[in-house]
Amino acid sequence: MRQIVGAALAAAAALLAGCAWQPGLGNGRTPSVYQDERFQPDETFSRLFDAGVADTCEAARRALLSQGYVVSTARPDVINGSKRFQPEGAVHMEISFTVVCVPEGAGGAVSTAYVSAQQDRYVIKRASTSAGLGVGALGSISVPLSSSEESLVKVGSETIPAGPFYDRYFALMQRLLADLRDTPH
Repeated sequence: MRQIVGAALAAAAALLAGCAWQPGLGNGRTPSVYQDERFQPDETFSRLFDAGVADTCEAARRALLSQGYVVSTARPDVINGSKRFQPEGAVHMEISFTVVCVPEGAGGAVSTAYVSAQQDRYVIKRASTSAGLGVGALGSISVPLSSSEESLVKVGSETIPAGPFYDRYFALMQRLLADLRDTPH
């Protein structure tokens, strides 16, 4: 009898151990994304430019404007801009850019542009509503006047990973910096 109880307890313990929570296994808990952060020097969210902070951020601003982005903040050292897309009928996307320009070395003749872009995904959600009518002596009456309201609801947001997207942006900034040098201020 003790052997059967011992075996049953061992089997139950093994079963519980197999059901223990592990990140990313669909058990209702989301793994911590910070554990995947590399903090490696080879990331391409920044680029060194042979220009001062003001000219570097001006090239960043012009690069966004030339691609249809709406610039919401334009300071000599920070640029914020965004652009909206509708790739499908009920799906809307928005890309938001943040560019921070920082001086490097003595004299400020060289600067680094740190760029991060975020992509937000929205879908159209429909909500049905019905009207109720309150009549003093009779109480409330439900009237079958229904309508449907549509609204955009954010369903996802992520930082666009480093790679060719940023390389194209930095290449455009470099070209615009060359144009700025050729144009008298």
